Amino acid sequence: MYKNILLPLDLNEDSSWKRCLPVAVDMAKHYGAKLHIVTVLPDFGKSIVGGYFDKKFETRALEKAKQALEELLDRELADVDGLDAKGHIAHGTIYEEINNAADKLKCDLIIISSHRPELKDYLLGPNAARVVRHASQSVLVVRDET
Repeated sequence: MYKNILLPLDLNEDSSWKRCLPVAVDMAKHYGAKLHIVTVLPDFGKSIVGGYFDKKFETRALEKAKQALEELLDRELADVDGLDAKGHIAHGTIYEEINNAADKLKCDLIIISSHRPELKDYLLGPNAARVVRHASQSVLVVRDET
């Protein structure tokens, strides 16, 4: 049923993957799907903010994120047999980059974590809600326990 599954995660927030990584691995193995794991390095938002950082900051940040993602995948997926998984780094607006990655990688399922909602978020965190609203793929939301 699924051939390519996308799992977005935040390298700085374990709750973004602790519960949904096992779900994504299980589904990828069950369907014989490739698992694409993406982390998004947010942009500065406004160009004036970027002016306060040196010109190589963005390159160094992307390299560090790539290294951190590789380490996480090596650590968490080392004992998983029969899994075809690949890590990806994106840069920009989080929900837009998740949806762009899903389209570019021809994913047919996005598995995303969502924190327990604050009153202002109602059901989902703001990025998860936007992914669900704008994705052309099916989206499975895995709620964290906190």
